[in-house]
Amino acid sequence: MTGALLLTVPAVAGDAATVHPEQWPKGSSPLPPDPAIESRVHALLAKMSVEEKVGQMIQADIKYVTPDDVREYRLGSVLAGGNSKPPGQPFPVATQWQALSDAFYRASMDTSRGGQAIPVLFGIDAVHGHNNLVGSTLFPQNVGLGATRDPQLLHEIGEVTAQELRASGISWTFAPTLTVPQDGRWGRSYEGYSQDPALVAQYAAAVIGGLEGKPGTPQFLDAGHVIATAKHFLGDGGTHDGKDQGDARISEATLRDIHGAGYPPAIKAGVQVVMVSFSSWNGVKMAGNTGLITGVLKERMGFDGIVLGDWNAHGQVPGCTNESCAAAYNAGLDMLEAPDSWKGLYTNTLAQVKAGVIPMSRVDDAVTRILRVKLRLGMFEAGLPSANALATKSAEVVGSPAHREVARRAVRESLVLLKNAKGVLPIDPRKHILVAGDGADNISKQNGGWTLTWQGTGLTNANFPGATSIWAGLRKQIEAAGGRAELAVEGDYKQKPDAAIVVFGEDPYAEFQGDLPNLAYRPGNDHDLELLRKLRAQGIPVVAVFLTGRPLWMNREINAADAFVVAWLPGSEGEGIADVLLRGRDGKVAHDFHGKLAYAWPRNALQVPAAIAKGDHPQFPYGFGLTYAAGGVTAPLPEDPGLVLSSAQAGVYFTRGKPAQDFVVRLTGANGAGATMAAAPAATADGSLRVSALDYKAQEDARSLSWNGKGEGEGAASVALVAPAPLDVDRETNGDVLLVTTLKVDTVSPADTSSIGIGCGTGCDGWVPVGPQLSALPKGQWLRVGIPLKCFRAAGANMSKVDRPFEWSSRSVGQVAITDVSLGTVADRTLTCPGHGGTP
Repeated sequence: MTGALLLTVPAVAGDAATVHPEQWPKGSSPLPPDPAIESRVHALLAKMSVEEKVGQMIQADIKYVTPDDVREYRLGSVLAGGNSKPPGQPFPVATQWQALSDAFYRASMDTSRGGQAIPVLFGIDAVHGHNNLVGSTLFPQNVGLGATRDPQLLHEIGEVTAQELRASGISWTFAPTLTVPQDGRWGRSYEGYSQDPALVAQYAAAVIGGLEGKPGTPQFLDAGHVIATAKHFLGDGGTHDGKDQGDARISEATLRDIHGAGYPPAIKAGVQVVMVSFSSWNGVKMAGNTGLITGVLKERMGFDGIVLGDWNAHGQVPGCTNESCAAAYNAGLDMLEAPDSWKGLYTNTLAQVKAGVIPMSRVDDAVTRILRVKLRLGMFEAGLPSANALATKSAEVVGSPAHREVARRAVRESLVLLKNAKGVLPIDPRKHILVAGDGADNISKQNGGWTLTWQGTGLTNANFPGATSIWAGLRKQIEAAGGRAELAVEGDYKQKPDAAIVVFGEDPYAEFQGDLPNLAYRPGNDHDLELLRKLRAQGIPVVAVFLTGRPLWMNREINAADAFVVAWLPGSEGEGIADVLLRGRDGKVAHDFHGKLAYAWPRNALQVPAAIAKGDHPQFPYGFGLTYAAGGVTAPLPEDPGLVLSSAQAGVYFTRGKPAQDFVVRLTGANGAGATMAAAPAATADGSLRVSALDYKAQEDARSLSWNGKGEGEGAASVALVAPAPLDVDRETNGDVLLVTTLKVDTVSPADTSSIGIGCGTGCDGWVPVGPQLSALPKGQWLRVGIPLKCFRAAGANMSKVDRPFEWSSRSVGQVAITDVSLGTVADRTLTCPGHGGTP
């Protein structure tokens, strides 16, 4: 097969999914074939059993695999997902990562049970610095780096990230993200540098060169560099309505010229891994797209490294499951990311290879690529990861002053000034300055998702040693200049200030958890807007500092402030904001604004970049950004959002004691009679279940549920939240999301029969028995209790058509209180799956 041949994907997609490799950029690896490496690969292949080869083609997550598993199954790679850490270490430091990496390495090199000694690759999402390492240097998220227009800075960030990875014993990052987001509603927009493919292409080479070193030089993949991963191939930023893992309904030319722009320069820069996207192109899942993976990426573009799948993404290919997917391997994937499904995948893949379903030629090509990358990295000679020179002095490397200065510079360069009326900025630090807003002293919020945890939630400032909050940076410089800084999150100052800096914005999120229905900022919640207006009404000059992973409709907030600064998600070095907002001690401008929008800013809550590209004018165009030097005034902006703002939030089913918008509460008695609950108090007709209002944090913001265990008949009494339309939570289930209930246990016995379920239509549900686990919780204490969505799927629920996202059923006497039910990733207690459940 040659790159010039016409390759097609399954006929069901029609002509729209036909791939023409000859129309794509032609390329080749910058590394000419190395006879010594290729000879070693050939020799190893000749000695390897089919079992060993299959093992090399599988990547398991450290939460679900042990070093002994690697020793037994000869797995080629392990990864640490966003919530996966060394056992017992939720917030690990470098030496703890080293110890785990050493354990996996030793297992892979142990041949006491037979097989070849082949070092295991250890990969991790280091996407804005080494963001899974406590004390590391955390850079602005990519959306902010796009605003810097500074490829050299990107190169330096890659170098720093590589050094801190090596210091922790890890030699592979799943970065950079080369997506070209075209719809800000997408929850991964902040992972993209820009909507402009030319800027993404420019950055691709810069950051990969920093991470890996320059091909053809002694520094390439040396002990101070790591393997980079270009992701996600292809079109993840172009899905319909910005849905994560959705379908890019676009032409091949758009797929090539917009979304594929970063890959030729990435390959030319020597990137060693390309990760394939969850998403589809015109109805065909990328993980099964032979034309794009084999025909375009491998043959036309000449990529000779590893093609890697995303987290169980192969399970979405038609005819596949997480545990079995010959189609993905045959399409050209060399290694499948099977975090929790690796053992079943190993068994089935081995059988498929032996049966000829996956040709041995395909297996040998995949293993050749894997071994080639390992040899290029020098893994066979490197020894224990902890023996790396950077690892031996990790305390000096991780979060070093020099590294933090690079990050602080990145913060300064990323800030974009949208408004500066009456020259409010820069502020004289010798004055009395109020700092307000919930983002002012919140290092987690200023970092966003993919920070110590997958979603970046459940954290405090104590989890970030060496980092600086925006407030801390401002206070330091104001006090050093002789001024007075005052922190009051709600703006309730002790003495009227000369100026106020209000820091607010999006709360952390990652992937589909951040998908939005429109570009409105916190619709239905005007708290931040009211804070700005309150301070300004008191005659205080107000500077708004907006923390965000994407442009959002902010016209009202921009109007309510005298100056408006977009700080994006700046990372660990919050003092970079003070550097620009405050004058120097000499009264002059110390650092001017540098950042320019890498995404157009919407004129209303419905406007996305794709619409802007067709002539719908944005509020602020791509490339906009004011400076002190050039000046410029932003006139009052129209405050029509273009839609009716709704407070409905995806994944929130019950909040402050009431059902989410358009949801209803349905009570069913032990006798099977059901009715919709209009208000509390309420009860089933047979009296088996009673609901009353309860105060938690506010008046009647919770509901008390009481079962008497004496209803008519032998059925269970239940309370259910019924959705207005079926919900698809397949992505959330695959992503280790929890159903989180904020509850208080009052009376639950060890023999309690309570079950929590998810319904999916008539005769379709999945129930998880929870009584004994709930009885062990402290009585009378409010807790967030989580149940993995996977438990409900294992119990029989179809997670793609959920109509009852929460149902609590019991035959026992008991009393609990509930205030919130939602999807999340943080819980005070996580209940375990007892196995397959049936009807409660």
